[in-house]
Amino acid sequence: MPEMKLFNRWSFEGIEVKDPGIRPYINLKQCIIPKSGGKFSKSKFHKSNMNIVERFANKLMVAGHKGKKHLITSGRNTGKSDTVYKIIEQVFEKLEKRTNENPIKIFVAAIENAALREELTAYQVGGSIVRKAVVTSPQRRVDQALAIITQSAYRKAFGKKRTMVDELVDEIFYAYKNDASKSEAIKEKERIEKEADASR
Repeated sequence: MPEMKLFNRWSFEGIEVKDPGIRPYINLKQCIIPKSGGKFSKSKFHKSNMNIVERFANKLMVAGHKGKKHLITSGRNTGKSDTVYKIIEQVFEKLEKRTNENPIKIFVAAIENAALREELTAYQVGGSIVRKAVVTSPQRRVDQALAIITQSAYRKAFGKKRTMVDELVDEIFYAYKNDASKSEAIKEKERIEKEADASR
């Protein structure tokens, strides 16, 4: 069987997830267009069966959603998978030019670097609210990394001259480099982990 490349351009061969905690939750199954049509939505932990690029596309469709509020509109992308996949293809194209490496490898490494390990939860004891550090589940680690990458890129591009593609390229590239001064995802991860460490 011939190898299937993402958008007929980039190979999934040889790409490894180095973080053993999230390795089972980042799916790198070969495909040309990563679109499952919701066939995994009824099974437990279905997101793990979806290609990681498809999960990224799903986040881009509702990128402004944070908590229970839709803070920033994702414009014309909502439900428009064709528009979203064109954005992703342009992002990967620019990443390849910038790094001279496979953009899927850069993207996966960026997720690994941006995936937080600990966070805070709040619970009530008597009449007071107590905050406690908890270990983040692997599935949530991947979800949060994708969400923060897309949300920060939308926030930076919203009403600005720079496009969503440019901001996503920068965010993924600096997350890959683990640069907290230029990547919102790395900065947010470090902030949450620092708070969790203080509340342990």
